[in-house]
This record gives sequence, C-alpha cells and structure tokens, in this order.
Amino acid sequence: MYKDGKIWVANNDNGENVFLLPKMANRHGLIAGATGTGKTVTLKVLAESFSDMGVPVFLADVKGDLSGMVLEGTDSEDMQKRIQKFGLDQAGFKYQKYPATFWDVFGEKGIPLRTTVSEMGPLLLSRILGLNDLQSNILSIAFKIADDNELLLVDTKDLKAILNYISENNKELAADYGNISKVSISAIVRAIVALEIAGGDKFFFEPALNIKDWFTIGEGGKGMINILDSTSLINNGQLYATFLLWMMSELFETLPEVGDLDKPKMVFFFDEAHLLFDDAPKLLMDKIEQVVKLIRSKGVGIYFVTQNPRDIPDGVLAQLGNKIQHALHAYTPSDMKAVKAAADSFRENPAFKTADIIQELGVGEAVVSFLSEDGTPTVVERVKILPPQSLMGAIDSSVREKEIKQNVLYSKYYEPEDPDSAYEFLERKGLADAEAAAKLKAEQEALKAKEKEEAAAAKAKEKAEAAEAKKKKQAAKSVGNAVAGTVGREVGKSLGGKFGKFGKTLGGNLGASLGRGILSTFFKS
Repeated sequence: MYKDGKIWVANNDNGENVFLLPKMANRHGLIAGATGTGKTVTLKVLAESFSDMGVPVFLADVKGDLSGMVLEGTDSEDMQKRIQKFGLDQAGFKYQKYPATFWDVFGEKGIPLRTTVSEMGPLLLSRILGLNDLQSNILSIAFKIADDNELLLVDTKDLKAILNYISENNKELAADYGNISKVSISAIVRAIVALEIAGGDKFFFEPALNIKDWFTIGEGGKGMINILDSTSLINNGQLYATFLLWMMSELFETLPEVGDLDKPKMVFFFDEAHLLFDDAPKLLMDKIEQVVKLIRSKGVGIYFVTQNPRDIPDGVLAQLGNKIQHALHAYTPSDMKAVKAAADSFRENPAFKTADIIQELGVGEAVVSFLSEDGTPTVVERVKILPPQSLMGAIDSSVREKEIKQNVLYSKYYEPEDPDSAYEFLERKGLADAEAAAKLKAEQEALKAKEKEEAAAAKAKEKAEAAEAKKKKQAAKSVGNAVAGTVGREVGKSLGGKFGKFGKTLGGNLGASLGRGILSTFFKS
C-alpha cells in the first residue's frame, strides 16, 4: 500500500509500519518461502503499491491467480479483522481494481507477446533449443551469415531456411566461416521442429513486442500492470525462463542510463526464479549477472520469487538488497542448511534467532530487511504482510476476454504478420538458381543436338560423296574394260593369226583378258 510517499508492506511485532523506500526499490529484491506461505499475497501488495506510485509493473502469472488485479477485492469477516489489526481503515485502505494488460506468448489468454528470432539471439535461442556447445557455435555462425547477407530472421521457418542453405553450400562457406557439420545442422533443425510442435512457431513472429508499450499509465495515474499468463508456458521451464530473461535483456538494452531516481521506471517480478538458473551454461549465467548488476542504473527493479534463497546463485543474490523471507520447513539436514543460509543473508537482530523464526512463521508472516536511506540493509524484522486491495484469485474467462479486447494494444499485436525475410529471399534465390540451371541445361542440350545434327549431316555428305566417287570409278572401269578388251582382242588376233584360225581365236581371248587386267591395275593404282 502506498502511504506517505513510501511502500507500506507490513507491520512488525510492535505494530510499527515497515516500509520499502521507492528510491531503493530498483536495488532489486527477493521474495522467498515454501509453497502456501504467502508469497503471492506479498507480490500483489508490492505490485499494487508500485502501480499506485505510477510505476509500471511486469509479472508472470504462473498459477493464474494474479489476474484478479483487474477487479476490486471482496470483503469478508477475515478481511475486516485484518483491516482493523493493521489500522488500514484509517490509512485510506479501500478495495480497488488496477489497470492491467494481459499477455500470452501463445495468444490464448492475453494479447500475443511475440519476438523475432533475430531479437532473441543465438545465446538465448540455444538454451530454448537445448543445444550443446558445438551446435550453439554453429547457430551463432548461422546468425553471422544471415547478418552478412542482410537476411532477416523473423520466424522459425527463416531459421530453418538459413540452416538448410548453409548445409547445401557448406563447402563454399567453409573458407569464410570454417567447416560446418551437416550432422549438427540436422540436429539443430530437429530441435527447431520440436519447438514448433510445442507452439514455438506462434511467438517467433511479427509484430514483435515494443518494450516501450509496457511503460503506460492507466486510469487515475496508476502504473500499468503487465501480466504474462504463464500457466501453459511454465510447462516448459527452459522456455519460460529464457523468454523472461529475453524481456529483462530487452529492458536493459532499450532503456537509457538514468542513475538513481526517486522511484523506479519499472519493476519486473520473476516468479519460479529457480528456472532461470537451472542448467544454465556459464556464458548465460554471466549474462544474467550482468543484466541484474547493471539494469538498476536504467531505473528497473527486478524481484525474484522462489521457494528457497539457495535457488539464486551467490553472484545474483548479492545484488538483491530488499529481502522478504516467508516460512521454510526443515525436515532434513539439507533443509536445515537451507534455513541457516537464508537466515545468514539477513543483518542479525539481537532480539531473536533468525533461523528459528523462519521455521516458526505462519501464513502471511515473514522476516524482512529493506535498504535504508543510505543504502545499508536494515536489521531483520519479523512482520505480518498487509492484505491486497484487489481481488484474490483468478477471474473468469469472460472478464479476461473483455479486458483483452478493450485494451488499446490489442489491435496492434493481435494479427500476426509474415514479412519478407530470409525464408522468402532464399526461396526466391532457389527458384532463380533452379531456373538458371534449367536454362543452362537446355542451352547445353541444344548445343549438343546441333553438334550431333551437324556431325550427322557431315557424315551423310561424306558418305554421298564416297558413293558418287565409287559410282564414277565403276563407270570408268566398265568403259575401260570394254575398250581394253576390244583392243587386246584385236592385238591378240593379229598376233595369233600367224598361227592359223585357232591361234587367232586364242590370241584374241588372251589379248582381251590381258588388256582388262592392265586397265584394272591402273584403276586400282
């Protein structure tokens, strides 16, 4: 609850108000505790207070029970007791609704929240796809090739298109980008197909979220509460965590440096925060730590919500100056270590032993330590958290649908767009290459046919000329035979006549044969 320019979160055991200072709210925070101890109520109280200050809020609704913020809270006997106990009736407490924008990466329970493959980047996308180091490197090369060729990677079909292009042309690309295994590319493509089956093809699309649309003010000057429905998204823990990390990164990369402000520009709540760090590679862990350390200078506060502080790596936990610890239950030695670790993260209060108190806390109770004016953590206190002013629990689908469709951003993001990007470019290039190849093949075949036709014509001509020559030769031979035979016969008769009639006849025949033989030898030569 917003009171006297400060965020009234709880009352301590002495009935004194416990405040979170707005100027320290961007130093990040932690809300921890076992299931059912009151973390959701604490989150709602903080989110409502930031909204009352005019600060936009983003939160992930994992269980579906944060949607009630768009409706006024309902009165009950128990609520009246709490109002009286905290003195809320004299502090301006009233049931009220808050402006909210519902988002959903699947577009089912909120305005579609989309990004593009290029904006997600290879590092985060590798985690979503579950790639190993080699495959991650190849994916980074694919992004580099796309950039070098000015190809937009908008959706999953763009990503598959550039990967298939690389696979088909890996020999030509090796000189500039190194050897790229076709086997690894096939594995990446299979991972993309698996993501598409899980619904990933719905949130890698245009229009991509413009993060500036979160920085809006609702009715009465209240900051807009952006609620991401994560009831389905949480089923894929890596996808959920990576998507929220992308949104934090977008805030970090988009917003300018502003230094220390009187109040945050925005507050980001990350529920089920342990998923962000589970099996995260070192490169990604380094990026998370960098974002958490530096984003406060952009005026953004990040609050991690999880069951156990041990879920948060030490490098990140050290950045969380505002801590709210609900009950933890210790049943094993390991549990006891967790309780002790949680207690040791607070500045000690000589009035009690923090580790014991953490185990004794009831529902709605917590131990807290917020940053003071000079940035040092306050001594840990045992407190009771205030009740929220909006409705506890989920809203029905008709109320949700009305809220979604009445939102000014609905028309901007509802219809997906498929711009001209890598898939379309490479498809056109493939068709052009196929046409060029077909044209070249046709020209080559035509040239071969022409050459074959010319060769056949030349051969036919040569054959005709040979036949004609042979014919002429045979004709000349026939004439020569006749002439030679006649001449030879006459000469033979003349010589044989000297030997009588028989000699004349024999001499004529011999003369004719001899004449034809001489002529035949002439033609052969």
